[in-house]
Formats: sequence, structure tokens, C-alpha cells
Amino acid sequence: MNNDDDQYGGAGGYGEVGGTGQTRTRLPDSPADPYGPTRRTPRASRSLITVVGVVVLLIAAIAFANSAPDTPSDPASDKPPTDSSTAATGTDPVTGKSAGIPKGFAHDEQGAQSAAANFAVALGSDGMFNSARRRAIVDALADDSTRAKLQSGFDADYSAGLLSQIGLTKDGLAPAGSTFVNRTVPAGAKVKSYAGETAAVDVWCIGMFGLTGEKSTRPVTSGWFTISVTLKWNGSDWKVVETSQKDGPTPVTGDNAVSGSSEISSAVTEFGGFTYAR
Repeated sequence: MNNDDDQYGGAGGYGEVGGTGQTRTRLPDSPADPYGPTRRTPRASRSLITVVGVVVLLIAAIAFANSAPDTPSDPASDKPPTDSSTAATGTDPVTGKSAGIPKGFAHDEQGAQSAAANFAVALGSDGMFNSARRRAIVDALADDSTRAKLQSGFDADYSAGLLSQIGLTKDGLAPAGSTFVNRTVPAGAKVKSYAGETAAVDVWCIGMFGLTGEKSTRPVTSGWFTISVTLKWNGSDWKVVETSQKDGPTPVTGDNAVSGSSEISSAVTEFGGFTYAR
């Protein structure tokens, strides 16, 4: 409370407002007493009234809050995204594998997303640089109607000239003392279109590519890209009809210290991959 003794309190609660500070004598049979009673009832300090009013209001607010039922606030802006947009469903995605690639995906949108994510991993693996392994991968995931087209297209992409440029042997192997790294890791998937027997799915990925080793002229680097996969239901599983790739979306690079070549080489051989489910 403010100190208002100079104007409104005085000693004992009296001051300029509280009383006249004088003793007055009343005359008998006076027709009128221009001064009224000997001492008028002192008026309460305005500061005191204000403080009392605030305290009363505060007590009333606390009492109301304590008596109100506990109802959690759930404004629309605080609601999390739906499960379908960010979280895995928890449903087992496959029942088996073919040539090391998951198979037996569900005939629904979740199954199509799981299939696309796992196919993206296979198509973005180091196995694609070896002709025999590449053919096995494409045979396992391609639809019958486009298998030959996909095989010839990938054979052209992974030509002997490309292998030589990267520093690999004709069999897609790293030179002695080095480890070839080509790994794709899905960050998420979304359905662009779904019609029961066909589906178009985008898979957002981060990839690692390069050669470890002190003499490597192509060190392992990382990059972000999106793989678009067109799928067809063949009666028992999802199969690839067509694929394409574009860069991004790419987040800002963090400030992590770059690991040495030997650490990257060890990580690639020691850390296995996953079966990806939507």
C-alpha cells in the first residue's frame, strides 16, 4: 500500500480529511450550528478502500477457481497431427522376404507405403552396382508388365563407365583398403494417389554415398531426396511399375563433427538395415 500519511492517514487515522483538529463549544438554544458535531466521523482512507477492494476480489476469484470443475483445455491449436500423417501404425508390414527384400504387404494404403519405403531402400543400395545382384533386386520388386523395361533402364544407369568414374571395379566392388557406401534411409512416406489396384507413393529419404579410405577421391557424403514409386497390386503383393527421383526436401546441415574414414567404414559394416513399416 502506498504511504499516504501526509494526506489521508495521519496519526490514529485522522488528518486533514479525518477531522478539523479543533475543539468547538456549542451555544445553548442556537438556531443552527454551522459546524455540526464537535468531530465528524472520519472517512476511510481511499488507499485503504482500494486495497480492501482488491483483496476481496482476489479472494472471490480464488474461491471461484477452487470450486470450478477440472476441465482440461484442448484448444484446436494444441491438437497433435493425426496418426496417419506422422506416426507408424504399428501393424506388421510383411510376412517374408524375397532376395532379401520384404514381401507380402497389405492390400491397403498402409501396405503401399510400406512397400514403397522398402523398395526405395533396395533400389538405393550398393547391390544395384553389381549386375547379378541388381537383376535379383529388380526381379523381386518389379511388376511383370514392366520388369524388362526396368531391367534395361537400370543396366544403362549403372554402366561400366559410371562404375569406373566412381572408382569401383566392373563388379561394383571397392578397391582394396576401401569400403563402398551407398545406403538409403527413408524418413517418411505419403500416398499421392490410391485406387485399390494402383498406388503412387513418395518416399522422403536421406542417403549416404562414397568411398572410405585415406586415398579416396570421393569421400562419403549425405544428401536428401524423394523417390516416387508407382505400384500395382498383382493379386498377392505390391509391385513396382515405375520409379523416379528428385532432390530434397533438404534441412539445414547440423554442426556435428565429421567422422573419420575408418569410423564410417566400421559403421556401414556393423549397423544393419531395417524393414520399414508405415
